[in-house]
Amino acid sequence: MKHKLLAVIKEIEKMLEDKLKIYDELVSKCPRFKRKGKTMPYTSANGYMFSLFNKAGEIGIRFSKEVQEKYMNEFNTTIYKSYGAVMRGYILIPEKMLEDLDKVAEYLNESYDYVMTLEPK
Repeated sequence: MKHKLLAVIKEIEKMLEDKLKIYDELVSKCPRFKRKGKTMPYTSANGYMFSLFNKAGEIGIRFSKEVQEKYMNEFNTTIYKSYGAVMRGYILIPEKMLEDLDKVAEYLNESYDYVMTLEPK
């Protein structure tokens, strides 16, 4: 039983590592900003976070309320949650979208442009 549990834990850790590599690859496609955070990876600009990678290996990207609603319908997704909290303004990037990181990078750049229009913190 203990060996099976350890195997499952290692499998989950490997899956999270692989997903973090995808997030890092996504952010690397956007030269205007860098990934931050060791335990909770994220991007931020102008005093605002605009993308997050949670402990479930999910990616959330922030948009204006209007764009958020549009993309939730278009991508057939939901509001993003991280560490049990609903992240207002963020949508969950569906797994299938991660097959085209160039396209997701366009959305991440759009999010960066959005936070740069906000009053600096």
